[in-house]
Amino acid sequence: MNDEAKQASTAQAAGGTVQLIVAILLALGGIVGFYVLESRPEVWMHWVSLAAGFVLGALVFAFSPNGPRFWRFVLEARVELRKVFWPSRQETFTTTMVVLVFVLVASVFFWALDLLLAYATRYFTGQSG
Repeated sequence: MNDEAKQASTAQAAGGTVQLIVAILLALGGIVGFYVLESRPEVWMHWVSLAAGFVLGALVFAFSPNGPRFWRFVLEARVELRKVFWPSRQETFTTTMVVLVFVLVASVFFWALDLLLAYATRYFTGQSG
C-alpha cells in the first residue's frame, strides 16, 4: 500500500471518528435539552428536544463510515439468530422446574446450616441461655 492510500484511509478514519463524536454530542445535547426545558410550561418542548437530539445523532451516525458497518452487523446478527436452537415449551418447563427444585433444596440446606452455625456460635460464646 502506498503513502497516498494510507493517508486516504487515515483521513477517512478520522472523519468517521469526528462524525461519531458529533453523533454522541447531538444525543447528549438532546438529553441536556430535555432536562433544561423541563421547567417550561410547554411540556412537549423537552420531549421534542430529546427526540430531535436522538434522531439527529442517529442520522449523523448512519451516514458516517461506521453506520453501514453497524447495519451489516445487525443483519448478520439476525442471520445468526435464526440458527439458534430454541427449546420446546415442554423442555423449557422441565428445565425451569429442575432449577426451582434445586433452588428450594439449596435454600433449605443453607437455612439449616445457618441455624446450626447460629446455635454453635451461641453455645461457644455462652449465650445459649
